[in-house]
Amino acid sequence: MKYSWLALVILSPLSVHSAEWPQYRGPHADGVSVETVAWKPDGLKQVWKVPSLGGFSSFVIADGRAFTQSLQEVDGASQEVLVTHDAAKGSVLWSVALNVAKYDGGGNDGFKSKEDEAKNNTGGDGPRSTPTIVGKLVVVMSSQLALRAFDVATGKPAWTVDLKSQHEGRNIQWQNAASPLLEGGLLFVAGGGPGQSLFAIDPKNGEVIWKAFDEKMTHASPVAATIAGQRQVIFFLQSGLLSVEPKTGKELWKYAFPYKISSAASPVVGGDVVYCSAGYGVGAGAVRVSKQGDEWKATELFRAPGNTPLANHWSTPVVKDGYLYGMFQFKEYGKGPVKCVELATGTVKWSQEGFGPGHVILVGNDVVALSDSGDLVRFAAQPGAYQELGRQHVVDGKCWTTPAVSGGRIFVRSTREAVCLE
Repeated sequence: MKYSWLALVILSPLSVHSAEWPQYRGPHADGVSVETVAWKPDGLKQVWKVPSLGGFSSFVIADGRAFTQSLQEVDGASQEVLVTHDAAKGSVLWSVALNVAKYDGGGNDGFKSKEDEAKNNTGGDGPRSTPTIVGKLVVVMSSQLALRAFDVATGKPAWTVDLKSQHEGRNIQWQNAASPLLEGGLLFVAGGGPGQSLFAIDPKNGEVIWKAFDEKMTHASPVAATIAGQRQVIFFLQSGLLSVEPKTGKELWKYAFPYKISSAASPVVGGDVVYCSAGYGVGAGAVRVSKQGDEWKATELFRAPGNTPLANHWSTPVVKDGYLYGMFQFKEYGKGPVKCVELATGTVKWSQEGFGPGHVILVGNDVVALSDSGDLVRFAAQPGAYQELGRQHVVDGKCWTTPAVSGGRIFVRSTREAVCLE
């Protein structure tokens, strides 16, 4: 049975709320679009498509500009490059090289066909971190743990905090993939050495507001949430989950969770329940977070080890009305399923094959999924059954990136190209 794609459109200035997408996984870094949208049945319209080579950096969008990282030859060497596109036209406004690209061997994008690419897990060399827009600055973390800020209009450097050279930084196999989290006017990152593993940084000038803990980083980006009335930042580290008070770095609660090879999906918060998951046989778990007086407690609700049914290799689910929707799979390239999972119990409500380890976002009552082979799929966020509402192939290359929504348009990139659709 075929479905026609229902495209995202702006109806009028009064009927649609347009918002920027300033950081990884959206305005609140939770994969949820805050735009009010309508859908029409005549298919996604391509606004522009341009080359965009290497890696899995997603788009962020603000003030008519779309930022990402790509892999380019600069001064005779392959380098990570911060690229600024005109969000309306796709043309490059400015770009700046960050560092010579050195990786542990994710594999280069050298396939003869889309079918070959869908069956193969390589094609991964390149930057994996997504920039963060803070006012008139765009901030990016390189694979080598250098946090750098640039003027959004000109690309002029503003400041640098190099975690390796300044803070005894400890990188990770396949290098950094986490993105800076913007919360409460501060940036939060991991990757420093003993006693300075986690950071809160003033984005205006790069000043370190606090640094603390002896923790080893993962590939997962931190998230922010309000639990029991307390705003907090939650890091997914090699020791497990660690929640801190944003302004002071004070530890609120911890949840010990296994680590093996890589943890890359961010934690997911639904009310007072926090979910986390990893591949390589680790599996998933969830805790209910509570507070009595000044004491915080994380009580485990379930623990599901192994690569099925709840492993999230690097694809972070979204949550709606107590249910997770996302790509629960491990190394099932080109075929792995999306699933609906009850957040508090880990019960799988339904599963649908044919996606591979791409990424999902939530737009209204619908999930928008980008498959690893470049299909953009829309399905209903409902626990009763899988209901597909639209599917269209939009981009070639390996797609392990997260779609972004801004101004009634969807921005997508792969290891080969970038596209804007409405």
